[in-house]
Amino acid sequence: MQPMETAADFTEGRIAGKLIKFMLPILGALVLQAAYGAVDVLMVGWFGTTEGLSGVSTGSSIINLVTFVLTGLATGITVLLGNFIGSRNTERAGKMVGSAILFFVIVSVVLTVLLIMLAEPVARLMKAPEAAVDNTVMYVRICGGGILFIVAYNVISCILRGIGNSRLPLIFVAIACVANIIGDYTLIAIFHMDEAGAAIATVGAQAISVILSLVILRKQKLPFTVRLKDIAFSREMGSFLRIGAPIALQELMTQISFLALIAFINNIGLEASGGYGVANKIVTFVMLIPSSIMQSLSSFIAQNVGAGKEDRAKATMATGMAIGASIGVIMFLLSFFCGEAISHIFAADEGVIVRSAEYLRGFAPEAIVTAVLFSFMGYFSGHGETFFVMLQSMMQTFIVRLPVAYIMASQPDPSLTMIGLAAPLATVFGILINAVYYFIMLNRREARAE
Repeated sequence: MQPMETAADFTEGRIAGKLIKFMLPILGALVLQAAYGAVDVLMVGWFGTTEGLSGVSTGSSIINLVTFVLTGLATGITVLLGNFIGSRNTERAGKMVGSAILFFVIVSVVLTVLLIMLAEPVARLMKAPEAAVDNTVMYVRICGGGILFIVAYNVISCILRGIGNSRLPLIFVAIACVANIIGDYTLIAIFHMDEAGAAIATVGAQAISVILSLVILRKQKLPFTVRLKDIAFSREMGSFLRIGAPIALQELMTQISFLALIAFINNIGLEASGGYGVANKIVTFVMLIPSSIMQSLSSFIAQNVGAGKEDRAKATMATGMAIGASIGVIMFLLSFFCGEAISHIFAADEGVIVRSAEYLRGFAPEAIVTAVLFSFMGYFSGHGETFFVMLQSMMQTFIVRLPVAYIMASQPDPSLTMIGLAAPLATVFGILINAVYYFIMLNRREARAE
């Protein structure tokens, strides 16, 4: 195999064409990641128990918290690499990646110990139904034992997106997805290992993907070099952490809000818990377009900021909003009107299916408004304004989303539709905050220019 050039230049050419070309592999990777998680729920929903389904739902949310927080930290790598590629500073790029490797290996080892030790207290804190506590603990401990592979995949993907390559992460997640499907079917459908089978398949698939990705990367022509001496604590570590830490804190707050939401719903009962678990996997698919746009914009805009092309950065954000909102209308209609039919794919229990569709009706508007919000967030992240991205996310979570969800869950005979509505209400609030800050940034830039 001949070495291949892995970097892309986003500072020239048609924005829409280049953005879509870069976004499609990211979207493909996210689709496969969503399918990756959905297969666990589907297999346990069809071949396992309701307790196992609740355990996977609650346990995967705990693992997602850890994964998304660390991916948030790794976003600093994506943004800085974009700046370095835009300014052609490959020496600093190699040093920064080396320090990131050391940092994430150490963090992964610490997390493995914590997840194994604290699985049961965390499961009880989240109000896991008593019948599903052991299932949740089993899932968390197995995934915790393999957290190094889960983190490694996400860090490798962030590095590649930072240099403008979205194709290789798609290949890596495709490998993991195929391995997970085979593992899930074997361990759950044939050996009836329920949530334990789902967890083992998840970790095994990520391990296979990481090992093969490292083999493939050895054959690629990267725009920087990582030397052995670069794998050390350095000022470059501080650089990517300063950008990534606010994003990580934002993800932490967001995931804590999801865990709190699960606790509210777990308190309603086993069917509601399982129904939310199914709905949450469907929601993952609904959010694919906004998520792929945000990830694409961060890399795309970072390069243009590094090259001093601010007008192109603004035009990129507007393009992302237009693409995302247009597709969001279709996702809204499917979620609102077809929730029960889609939920049938993931579960056989009628009570679980009804509860899932109930939640989706309230959540459905999120498919449209999040495209606007995430485009703003991609724009600010590409500028390194990650502290603001964190702040606005926390305001959404603690001023709107959690209070609304808690009030709705506390009603007699609570409606999952009303609980689901908390998400789009919080997002609309976030759009208003982002729009105000965007115009503040423009005014500051104009004032400096004068």
